[in-house]
Amino acid sequence: MTLIKSISGIRGTIGGQPGDTLNPLDIVKFVTAYATYIRRRGMSDSNQIVFGRDARISGEMVRNVVCGTLIGCGYDVIDIGLASTPTTELAVIMSKAAGGIIITASHNPRQWNALKLLNEEGEFLNKEAGNEVLDIAAKEYFNYAGIDALGHYSQDNTFNQRHIQSVLDLRLVDVEAIRKAGFRVCMDTINSVGGIILPELLSELGVEYELLNGEANGNFAHNPEPLEKNLEGIMERMRKGNFDLGIVVDPDVDRLAFICEDGRMFGEEYTLVAVADYVLSNEVGNTVSNLSSTRALRDITERYGGKYSAAAVGEVNVTTKMKEVNAIIGGEGNGGVIYPESHYGRDALVGISLFLSSLAKKGCKASELRAMFPNYYIAKNRLDLTHTTDVNALLDMVKEIYSDQQVNDIDGIKIDFPDKWVHLRKSNTEPIIRIYSEAATEEEANALAKEIMMACRFQI
Repeated sequence: MTLIKSISGIRGTIGGQPGDTLNPLDIVKFVTAYATYIRRRGMSDSNQIVFGRDARISGEMVRNVVCGTLIGCGYDVIDIGLASTPTTELAVIMSKAAGGIIITASHNPRQWNALKLLNEEGEFLNKEAGNEVLDIAAKEYFNYAGIDALGHYSQDNTFNQRHIQSVLDLRLVDVEAIRKAGFRVCMDTINSVGGIILPELLSELGVEYELLNGEANGNFAHNPEPLEKNLEGIMERMRKGNFDLGIVVDPDVDRLAFICEDGRMFGEEYTLVAVADYVLSNEVGNTVSNLSSTRALRDITERYGGKYSAAAVGEVNVTTKMKEVNAIIGGEGNGGVIYPESHYGRDALVGISLFLSSLAKKGCKASELRAMFPNYYIAKNRLDLTHTTDVNALLDMVKEIYSDQQVNDIDGIKIDFPDKWVHLRKSNTEPIIRIYSEAATEEEANALAKEIMMACRFQI
């Protein structure tokens, strides 16, 4: 079964049997449930829903089903076309719409797609709201609009430029400094919407660029997750070319990775760290990342006199915590930068512009900037479970064993030692526990994970 319903939306592979995959029948059901929820919630006077999508091959089919269903539910659809996730989020805000739907499976392979659901603030639905949508969908009792109450369809292709302009207008984006620096970058946009909007952004910033995999056709040239193991093409191009920086995004442009001028990865965990360092150097404030993100963000936050807080995994959990502690910058260690002065959503355009501003004003190379931050290594391991494993008992046991350490149990169990940490979290999609650990070296991080796994062996 490849239909997954979670805090990140409704995602699945295309084709197959209803109930098991992301197919037209299930798309109608979940979109109707979402429209019913938005109507019932009544938080907006608007009758408009914004629709945007990445360049996946299945996108046109899904668009037709989604837009037709919304019209049938009595909503007016604003179709902004091929657009990044942050562009669609901003379009909801700028249009003062009642909500939005983004069609993207983010970093998943080409056979996947997903419905990502937004509220009237252009933010992902929280767990409570998401569960209400799923509950409405499960009841399958829908009421569609009559002939005189059908919605209308319109297209608006202005939001890419409006998004770019909003980034250029941010206080800490120093357009003049970037233009004067004369940067030359190599960019991999993995055959999706980044190939449309990022060249426009870089042109506005006066940055010379070479574009790899720039055709937005959904035929991903490699695994679309922006991890080092998938990026040998651009890393080799960086080693051979005369570039200042490599830029990599995922298909919906909310995750961001950098490559140094010498072809080495800047480190996906350090995208947020570098941007936060620049923001905090201009304005002291608080920061937030999820429990599985590097401790380096905490270190630099405290260095500048701010307070760091950890949130449960999931973008909506991070943004909720950011609002709670009034954070001025936050995000996730997978390359997601959330800058509230722009909006409460991961945004690669914001991340790129702030990063380039930092490089330009410091007058240093990317590798030199990376060397300024505390150096940690995160190891990612897994513990396979049996069908009889009592996961709660296992996690409680770990919590008891390490009760003399700082323990956070808001999302699985995270144990903070003075010089390292480990986070155990049950997967929502596989019978495993993910074990992320961080220390000063790869060997220490893996040794900590093995210690935890040995402690768990009698509970499996």
